[in-house]
Amino acid sequence: MGGTEVEGSYVGWDRIGESFSLDPAIAFLNHGARGAVPVAAQRAQQRVRDEGETNPIRYFRHLPERIAHTRRHIAAFLGADPEGSALVGNTTIGAAIVLQSLGLGAGNEVLTTDHRYGAIAFTAERECRRTGATVRTVGVPLDAGEDEVTATVAQALRPGRTRLLIVDQISPPTARLFPVEKIVAAAREREVPVLVDAAHVPGMLPVAVDAIGADFWVGNLHKWAYAPRGTALLTVAPRWRERIDPLAISWEQESGFPARVEWQGTLDYSAWLAAPTGLFVLRTLGPERVRAHNADLAAYGQRVVGAALGLTPEELPDPGSPTLAMRILPLPAGEATTFDAAADLATRIEDKLATVVAVMSWSGQGWLRLCGQVYNRREEYDRLAEGLPGLLRQSR
Repeated sequence: MGGTEVEGSYVGWDRIGESFSLDPAIAFLNHGARGAVPVAAQRAQQRVRDEGETNPIRYFRHLPERIAHTRRHIAAFLGADPEGSALVGNTTIGAAIVLQSLGLGAGNEVLTTDHRYGAIAFTAERECRRTGATVRTVGVPLDAGEDEVTATVAQALRPGRTRLLIVDQISPPTARLFPVEKIVAAAREREVPVLVDAAHVPGMLPVAVDAIGADFWVGNLHKWAYAPRGTALLTVAPRWRERIDPLAISWEQESGFPARVEWQGTLDYSAWLAAPTGLFVLRTLGPERVRAHNADLAAYGQRVVGAALGLTPEELPDPGSPTLAMRILPLPAGEATTFDAAADLATRIEDKLATVVAVMSWSGQGWLRLCGQVYNRREEYDRLAEGLPGLLRQSR
């Protein structure tokens, strides 16, 4: 399959390594953490930055309309209403905007699951401390099916008191797909608003945001949709839009949502304006082919590394869908059971095995999370499987 030139960079499956700037001596199996930006998107971002330095006044004068154009492009890709969406820096920023716009107070609560991302938990806790509200967490079994997940979350809702439910579409620590459509429907019956944290969805899964029906949905473009880092889309249901305020006030405040959220003065907006180039890279490679390739690699990695650690196929967590490009597997008992221990193990794996992976502590257990991306190869997971057992023995 032939490729094409995008921003002066070759994009094609036959020379896929040329599309990224990754160190060839390192196996980068943690795309879900930060994402690796294609060279084409890097160059598009630098071109925008260079343009801004030729005449900063003129550049900033036209930025609002260019941001709006970019937003419409991204919203169309995600199946979201462009007039009900706003570009933000990341999902955590989007969640903070939603939380501080709700008008929480004493007697209110924010409900999360124990699969939530740590920074989202911190954000909810801070807003609740500030307002007198509380955060409550419901545990969801890792092996629960869709109906059990939905019922567990729905039963934890307390209408009249639960002012917001935050639920992941794909959980970062457990790489689990949640049935958000069913959860949103159950919450709507109880008149509880829902924020869907979809940090890993854009690019990894096909999505029609408006069809989910959530009050708020926010997803990163800089993980699986190849945008430069610092690019996310926050979508807000019509009844909430006039209540949404930015974290900091700027000159577009009187313009209403979404401009008042997007315009933050002299920020560097180049990542947003280069995001369509990342989407073009995805379309050039073929979204369905990319997704199938990545999901297959993640599943392969889970199998071979799991087997090397003595795990049976039944002991490998089911992600809830074969289409996910992230998988987790349990580490031996006592390994990486705290945040610091997990970070230390990830560093040792990188230093000793030349492999970048995510290591997490969740529910009192250490977990290894593997990702699959177009630049990865099966041999990289094979090398990790060969070296990891010995590395873990050395730590005991």
